[in-house]
Amino acid sequence: MKFNGNLKKLKSALNTTIDYFLPFAEEEIWLNEWLGKSISLNHTGLIHCIQCGRKTNKSFQQGFCFPCLRRLQECNLCIIHPERCRVEMGGCPTDDWAHDHCHQSHVIYLAVSSGLKVGITRETQVPTRWIDQGAVQAIPIFFTANRYQAGQVEVALKAFIADRTDWRRMLRNETDNVDLIAARDAVLKEAESPLSAVIAQFKAGDIRKIETAAITQLNYPVLEYPSKIKTLLFEKTSSITGRLLGIKGQYLILDNGVINIRKYSGYHVECNVM
Repeated sequence: MKFNGNLKKLKSALNTTIDYFLPFAEEEIWLNEWLGKSISLNHTGLIHCIQCGRKTNKSFQQGFCFPCLRRLQECNLCIIHPERCRVEMGGCPTDDWAHDHCHQSHVIYLAVSSGLKVGITRETQVPTRWIDQGAVQAIPIFFTANRYQAGQVEVALKAFIADRTDWRRMLRNETDNVDLIAARDAVLKEAESPLSAVIAQFKAGDIRKIETAAITQLNYPVLEYPSKIKTLLFEKTSSITGRLLGIKGQYLILDNGVINIRKYSGYHVECNVM
């Protein structure tokens, strides 16, 4: 099988074992059936901006050309630092992307990808966000009315719990054994005072604790996890070839290394499956 086109972020669907799809042009190719097969990804040298489509010599923030990086609200700092989001104070025009993106319900959650962490995402991105991070289990703990509020709650919790994933441990499947219910109860008790102060800043009902949330278990299509991580980069070689051993997060796990597909959004590649 042969395919060619610009790479895009892997799509996924929650199932007993997560289903992964590689978008190519108008197709979405089911990757799970490639497990155990040899594949090659050959970068043709072309890169196209995922926003405007123009040819660019270098991509930024996972697929944008430099003009789009500077212009688009999608690249606002609040994507990385939601506590700085301006939507609460009316800093985003109501007709732009940022307003639509940030002025919607968000979820604060606990997840285990390498160790226990706190994170936020739009309500519509559950469980996609958890899958993208390679989490093996997750539970939502708060709803908020917008992104800024979610960022404030996350900051209050970050004083007591990590907000980062060790991606190398995640890819080696070195995950801590965590009782998420007990962990949730413990961190909420520990952070009770700063959380109460945050909640008091906003209208009643804007920030709501989720009382009866269930834990989501996430199982990935992996035949074999690597013991050591070697990162495969198009900056070092135009051709990446190997036997597909698994898919986790946004990574393809090959028998000779791992490649982050999302990192190369906009790269034009020829893909062969043997």
